[in-house]
Parts: sequence; structure tokens; C-alpha cells
Amino acid sequence: MPQPYNRHQPMDDIKRDIKRTAAERAKKLGLPYAGALLPAEAHQLMQAGAKLVDVRTKPELLYVGSIPGSVAIEWQTYPGSRPNPEFIGELAAVTKKDEPLMFICRSGARSHGAAEAAMRAGWRETYNVLEGFEGDKDDTQHRNSVGGWRKAGLPWVQS
Repeated sequence: MPQPYNRHQPMDDIKRDIKRTAAERAKKLGLPYAGALLPAEAHQLMQAGAKLVDVRTKPELLYVGSIPGSVAIEWQTYPGSRPNPEFIGELAAVTKKDEPLMFICRSGARSHGAAEAAMRAGWRETYNVLEGFEGDKDDTQHRNSVGGWRKAGLPWVQS
């Protein structure tokens, strides 16, 4: 469980602590990018100005829900779940390579690939949001009860 952050702590200290925890987590998991964040940590960094890139498909965003303030760029196209050949170009059009980028998807798998691809393409600080928007499946094969952005009670909207 991550340490709760003191709201009286300066924002730069909070960002540094979150990034350090995310980097330690990534190292333990053997991940090649800057860090692995839990949804609440990603939300804190987003509030501090970091950019959250939602890599789910447009239908997922429309029907399942989206995160206010995030940037939507499909990692895989719909229909067909083919890799989006324009992903890096679309990312470059809305971000800078020296700004921290966090990637989120449904459960953390596609966003892992996106964080890795962005790092290989020259972004210096990329993070994957573990658990994703909906989290893992529970014992009855349903999402939204085991981890994830929505389960954490973080801001989201539905069309």
C-alpha cells in the first residue's frame, strides 16, 4: 500500500516521492521505463501538471468512461485491435519529449506497451498506470471491483 501523502507537504516533494516510489516499483518489476504508478499516484501527478495519456479505444472511452483532462490516443485501433501506426506521431503532436507522460488503459497491459514505445521513441520520463481504468477481473470475471482508477474513486465521466 502506498504511503498517504501529507496535503501540507510541498507539491515538489510529493511529486519527487511519488516518482521515487514508481521508479522503485518499476525496478522490482524489471520495467524499462521511468516508473509504475498506482492510480492514486497518477492522479496526484496529474494534478501537479503531468500529462495522462489514455490509450484505450474510442468506443471504450465513450461507453466505459473517460478521465477528465487526459489525452486520448488509441494504442490499438478499433475494430480489429491492430497497432495504431500513427501512435508515436499523434503523441508527438500533443506532448513534448522532456515532459513526464503517464499511460493508462483498461488494466495496465496496453499502457505498458505505450510507455515502452514512447521511451524507445525518445520520451525521457514515461510511466505506466498499473491496474488501469477498470482494474483486473474478480472471481466472477467482472472488472471495477479489483483495483483501477474507477475503484479508487478518482474522477471520471461517462458519455
